[in-house]
Amino acid sequence: MIHYQLKCDSGHEFEAWFRDGATYEAQAVAGDVACPYCGDTHVAKAPMAPNIATGTQRREMAEDRARQVADQILKAVDRLRKHVEQDCEYVGERFAEEARRIHYGESEERGIFGEGSEEDAADLREEGVEFYRLPSGIRKNG
Repeated sequence: MIHYQLKCDSGHEFEAWFRDGATYEAQAVAGDVACPYCGDTHVAKAPMAPNIATGTQRREMAEDRARQVADQILKAVDRLRKHVEQDCEYVGERFAEEARRIHYGESEERGIFGEGSEEDAADLREEGVEFYRLPSGIRKNG
């Protein structure tokens, strides 16, 4: 595994891990590496300085980096939540039923969100219905 500090054309810096340098190059050329802040796929390696630090400094830096990554993840989840709530139809407890109807062409294809049980998720997966589980808290506004 190799770690790169990356930067998009908008100036956002972020880090990512790749199997090796060739994997990074292939994904970057294909446009598969995207900025987690703005989605820009025009990404390049940012200059990196060697990290020479004491054990305590390394631990503090790792803890700080972990907090930064957690913050980035929470912001990305919040952006996803807002996108789903704004652009998809809330179907509530009828999620599994409506997802099947869309999958089998019985209802218009569109983005939906709602609630479902673990059993609903297992049944949908078994039927080949594409869906994504999102963190709890996504509910219809108002």
